[in-house]
Amino acid sequence: MLKSKKKDITKLLVEWSDGSNEALDELMPLVYDELHRMARNYMSNQPPHHTLQATALINEAYVKLADNKEKIWQNRAHFFAIASSAMRHILVDHARARSAGKRGGGQTQVISLDEVAEISNERASEIIKLDDALNLLAAEDERKGRVVELRYFGGLSIEETAEVLKVSTKTVIRDWRFSKSWLLHELSNK
Repeated sequence: MLKSKKKDITKLLVEWSDGSNEALDELMPLVYDELHRMARNYMSNQPPHHTLQATALINEAYVKLADNKEKIWQNRAHFFAIASSAMRHILVDHARARSAGKRGGGQTQVISLDEVAEISNERASEIIKLDDALNLLAAEDERKGRVVELRYFGGLSIEETAEVLKVSTKTVIRDWRFSKSWLLHELSNK
């Protein structure tokens, strides 16, 4: 059943890439649960009064994905990789907007990769610092930056990340371990 669903998703992604809006209509119910799981993962540590909710994150990501004019989806893992990237950018944009009115404030605390899902007003500048550090990592080693984006922001498994990046699972594990350490070091020195 699961393998059949993955094949259906890949088939519909290819049809959508070829311009079929009907494929998009069939696809969204199949991927919605996974997108919702990803969004819940991001938002799980948010206070109840947080201004960005998981459903809004999914809706914004959906709009970005649907409006993508150059969509050429390779498979399910590729789609979720792009979705994770879209969610990351939405979250960072939200954090930047929340902190825009707070410029010139005091020192900000360094956060770990595991704490980044907390995007309250108080944490917005820390999210921006993490995004900046992740961009530095990607500039030094693009694959390691993608591993973090796919694993953390996309919630992809080690196997799915390896599939998207076309590398071995051992490489993903090694890159993930290195990247977490590198980011912690980078954020600690800010």
